[in-house]
Amino acid sequence: MTTTTDPPRRTAAPQRASRPRRQPRIARVRWYTYLLLTLAALACIFPVYWMFVVSSVGSAAATQLPPRVIPGGNFLGLLKLVFETVPFLRSLFNSFVVAALIAVGQAFLCSLAGYAFAKMTFRGRDALFLVLVLTMTVPAQLAIIPQYMIMSRLGWVDTLQALVVPGLVSAFGIFWMRQHISATISDELLQAARMDGANSWQIFARIAFPVVRPAAAVLGLLGFVNAWNDFLWPFIVLKSPDMYTAQIAIKALQSNISVDLGLAMAGSFLVTVPLLVLFAFFGKQMVSGIMDGAFKG
Repeated sequence: MTTTTDPPRRTAAPQRASRPRRQPRIARVRWYTYLLLTLAALACIFPVYWMFVVSSVGSAAATQLPPRVIPGGNFLGLLKLVFETVPFLRSLFNSFVVAALIAVGQAFLCSLAGYAFAKMTFRGRDALFLVLVLTMTVPAQLAIIPQYMIMSRLGWVDTLQALVVPGLVSAFGIFWMRQHISATISDELLQAARMDGANSWQIFARIAFPVVRPAAAVLGLLGFVNAWNDFLWPFIVLKSPDMYTAQIAIKALQSNISVDLGLAMAGSFLVTVPLLVLFAFFGKQMVSGIMDGAFKG
């Protein structure tokens, strides 16, 4: 009688404990980096602060050496004189209306044109886009005379339409949005939308524009700042004080004989405050929108 013995069972080898992966070491920021950033921030802030100091002291502080860094107590007096010399509140309102309309117009119309150049096929598209890019190399001052003639024929001289309409679309804005749409929206997504029965307008409004809305918001903010700071074209086309923008109102504070630097600095500081508020609320969105487009492009 033979007995069978079971073969010896193999014992599983003990598993080695998995070592936790090392986290990538984050470079430590040195103290001199903070020092350089602090000095750069102070260098950017000091002109605005010095503007406030001069507007609170008077014209004597503008030529004082070393520069005065302690504000005075005459700011409200000079500010009252600014409002008495020119209709400054009206000028600020005009600047806000013009800049806001230009910002909205550039954000929407440049997105629409950029979508057409990026995702639509039509005859002469590449040649037309090349001409558009070449217009960016032409100085804007060369277009002032024909632009003024057009505004004169339309009867828009000394009106806000003469400022708003030419600024609703820009070559840089179309180029910006075209590049961003090309990098962020795939052709397969648009083809799928067309297969579902959507037309070109529905595709742009429901698919393309929501995707590129951050880039359009950045473009609108840049257009707002440029329109707010514009001086040359409003100075040429606006005649009456009620139509002045903020930059022209600052020019109106100066007489032909002498310049009251304290008065001019008070008006300049008042014009700068809205931009500081704008960057305080939307600065992070502007930087993130620019960096988002840079990484995706």
